[in-house]
Amino acid sequence: MEIVDQIAIKEALLVVSDGTSGRLAALAASLPTARLQRCPVHTVRGFERSLGTIGLPTTDPQTGQPLTRDRARQQRHQAMHAEAQALFEAPTRVEAEHRLAAFVATWQPLEPQAVQSFTWSIQRCFTCYHLDPALQPLVRSTNLLERFFREFRTKADQIGAFPNEVSCLTVFHLVIVREHAKHDRVDYANTG
Repeated sequence: MEIVDQIAIKEALLVVSDGTSGRLAALAASLPTARLQRCPVHTVRGFERSLGTIGLPTTDPQTGQPLTRDRARQQRHQAMHAEAQALFEAPTRVEAEHRLAAFVATWQPLEPQAVQSFTWSIQRCFTCYHLDPALQPLVRSTNLLERFFREFRTKADQIGAFPNEVSCLTVFHLVIVREHAKHDRVDYANTG
């Protein structure tokens, strides 16, 4: 059984990662044939840490009211965040590449460090486009998996201690079933 598991691991086709340091070296050593899908949520968070304060507007473009430095920075952050998120909603890789080019053209002059940080790892966020379109939303991000583990930790904390391995696996299975049921619900209230 252990040999089969090792073979299955060595044959991994895709690894979805939050982009922590050392991940590329570890993948190259352990899973040399696997492709890396970087989580776009973590990629966007990464560039947000690089946002600067140079060239911020002094007035709100919609209302004409004066802006504080913090409010101007927040507005820029929200605008860049919205455009960055739109990249990952593109139906094809070609469309995503076009949106990336527009993003870079718009924001490079204003936020060069943030754009450099963003574009450094963005190509790994497009790996999922090699898969069937129905699978892309499932493997694009680590968020579903992170949410599942958070749910399991919450339930395990409520229980306190498991008397044996079977009881732990039973709770693990029940959390999987509950999470699966949440995502398969039919919206009966939607009649339109």
